[in-house]
Amino acid sequence: MLPEQFLNRMEQMLGENYPSFLESYEKPKYRSLRINHQKDPLENVRKKAEFCEEPVVWAEGGYYYKEDVQPGKHPFHEAGVYYIQEPSAMAPVTALDVKPGERILDLCSAPGGKSTQIADAMKGEGLLVCNEIHPGRAKILSENLERMGVTNALVISQEPAYMAERFSKFFDKILVDAPCSGEGMFRKNEEAVQEWSTENVHMCAQRQSDIMESAALMLRDGGRMVYSTCTFAPEEDEGTIDRFLKAHPEFSLEEIQKYPGMEPGRPEFIPEGSEELAKTVRLWPHKLKGEGHFMALLKKEGNTESTPAPIYRTEKGIEKKDYKEWQEFQKTYLKKCFEGTYVKFGDQLYLVPGECPSLKGLKVLRAGLHLGAMKKNRFEPSHALALSLRPEEAVFVLNVNEEQARKYLKGETLMAEGEKGWYLICMEGYSLGWGKLSGGMMKNHYPRGLRK
Repeated sequence: MLPEQFLNRMEQMLGENYPSFLESYEKPKYRSLRINHQKDPLENVRKKAEFCEEPVVWAEGGYYYKEDVQPGKHPFHEAGVYYIQEPSAMAPVTALDVKPGERILDLCSAPGGKSTQIADAMKGEGLLVCNEIHPGRAKILSENLERMGVTNALVISQEPAYMAERFSKFFDKILVDAPCSGEGMFRKNEEAVQEWSTENVHMCAQRQSDIMESAALMLRDGGRMVYSTCTFAPEEDEGTIDRFLKAHPEFSLEEIQKYPGMEPGRPEFIPEGSEELAKTVRLWPHKLKGEGHFMALLKKEGNTESTPAPIYRTEKGIEKKDYKEWQEFQKTYLKKCFEGTYVKFGDQLYLVPGECPSLKGLKVLRAGLHLGAMKKNRFEPSHALALSLRPEEAVFVLNVNEEQARKYLKGETLMAEGEKGWYLICMEGYSLGWGKLSGGMMKNHYPRGLRK
């Protein structure tokens, strides 16, 4: 049962389109996934992942799949070959137009769908900072970045206001996928229906304005920012953008490419709404194959090409003598050479992204690529390292079929022959994790917390 106040407001907003909107709630939700281009070229994945059907036209690599298939239970999912993501939720990153080598901030990141989509577009080049204020959700975000093999991302857990103090005019582009009342998810999330209230809408709108204030301070002159929600509430959509533009004359709205079913924002939904608000975009569930969404593309005055990027104190890292066990592991077991700045948290070793700012004073959950643990006279590689590698980048590889892959993912020991040592376990060219061979037995090093 949808809230009566919500329905009354939607009827006023939509007029003659209201019956079609209401009818959309009787239809099944659309299911989709987004292929991870960093794992394999798109066409190769499509040949292997037969459940990919009609493309999601506004997202490169996005595909709908049928209700009766379960890609989340396939070994390809654990290998990070794709991310299961609601189709409309893919649109904001497309609007952000991410390029390799940029400094990108995803300010409200969890669970990681949009962060991994940004990372895919960055192709491992540049710096991606993913922030999530709630530690539990930040942990899920970190795990999803790990599964997708992302190497150039920091995961931190900070208040946006604190970040604004640390990163003044630091980022080329920012995504603000703002916490909202979730009205656009009512069809697929009963919890969102139960938590809805007009008071919550007001609270979300205020919080969104606060977050946007912080984001504005962190964006470079000439930079671009996408604001998005999964709600229909004008107060949280056109209203938030209208309040922001009135407070920030240095920002202006830019047009977003509209795909079939996408419609302009509605200035008339808010009191004295500027006609410029028509440059925002609404995704209606009765107009396209996806849930409700809203997005706006904002540009800060200035020119990034003529304005040098601000220089920040970068992370210095540790000295070579402090990670000699890793150097020995890399020499013995990898064909790929990892170069850059290394940092340690306890005995855990990370390779931080290029131009990584100083991590001092930040609550860091993931400082780039987690390489593994520095043990006494030995190095134990991480699951993140395995998922960042292609088979040709490892010295020893064990190729398994789907049945063996499922056993491996359950934590079972595999039988194998070969030289003893660390092996990259792979299925159809995609890495699943590590195994350690000795005496014909492949000891399973798939993380216990992920076993199924």
